[in-house]
Formats: sequence, structure tokens, C-alpha cells
Amino acid sequence: MEWRDEVVALIPALRAFAWSLSRNGSDADDLVQDTLIKAWSNREKFQPGTNLRAWLFTILRNTYYTTMTRRRREVSDENGEYAESLTAPPSQDWSITLRSLQAALQQLPDEHREALILVGAAGLSYEEAAEICGCALGTIKSRVNRARARLLRIMDADDPAEVLIVETRTAASA
Repeated sequence: MEWRDEVVALIPALRAFAWSLSRNGSDADDLVQDTLIKAWSNREKFQPGTNLRAWLFTILRNTYYTTMTRRRREVSDENGEYAESLTAPPSQDWSITLRSLQAALQQLPDEHREALILVGAAGLSYEEAAEICGCALGTIKSRVNRARARLLRIMDADDPAEVLIVETRTAASA
């Protein structure tokens, strides 16, 4: 008997096993079909003289569990209600603001930029920043203050909160 004929002869047993796993005729048929496709695609991996029935049942079983694992991750959303509830705020404004801020930071003197990044971005205390920079506490406070003021001037803002508003308007008009 040829390999193909042996596989065809096992289809009723495969279908019964698939139904016992899925408890649904349509799902069982899909499972058998997937199993047969996988078996046919990998027929060269089957070793003649070994148990074809066990090989096919293993493929079917693994396919079933893989499908069930995938289904657990899926969300049933026939009406699209779940999809409609998913939103993501626009990121363009933030990326424009970030690029503008990076460009403005590059215009600051090195010691001011360093002090501002250590205190403002890295969240270090003035004391820690002074120790890292090897200067007095008052010097770090002065550098941070001057860096903030100059950064606001460069970005055409009077208040740090205005930076986002100005950048959003700039992006909208562009």
C-alpha cells in the first residue's frame, strides 16, 4: 500500500480524534485538513516502517493545542466594539517637541547642558550633580537655572508648560 493510501485510510480515525478534542464538527474537519496539509508538506520526514497512525495523531494533537493557545490570546470582537475602544494618543506632537528640545539642548554651553540633564532629566539632586561635575553646589544651581532660562528663550516660551503648546501649534500649521 502506498503512503498516500495509508493516510487516506486513516482519515476517519483522525476525524474521530479531532472531534473528541474539539467537540465541534466544523472545527474537527478544519483540524483534520490542517493535519493532512502538514503531513503532506512534511512527508519526507516520515520514516517508513514507523507508525504512520501515531505520527498523524501527533501532528493533529499538536495542531489542536497550538490553535487553542492562539485562540486564548485572541479577543472575540465580532461587532468591532473592542477595537473601537482602543485608542492611541497621537505621537507626532511629542516627537516634534522632542526633536526641538534636542536641538535647543545642543545650543546650550556644555556645562549648562550637562547640569540640566543631570538634575532635570536624570533626576539627580543638586548635590549629586555637583559631585559628578566636580564643582560647588551653588555653581550647579546657577548652571541649571541659566540653562532652563536659555532653553525657554531658544524655544520661544515664557513658561515650561508653553513648550508643548507652542510645538503643537507649530506642528499643526506645518
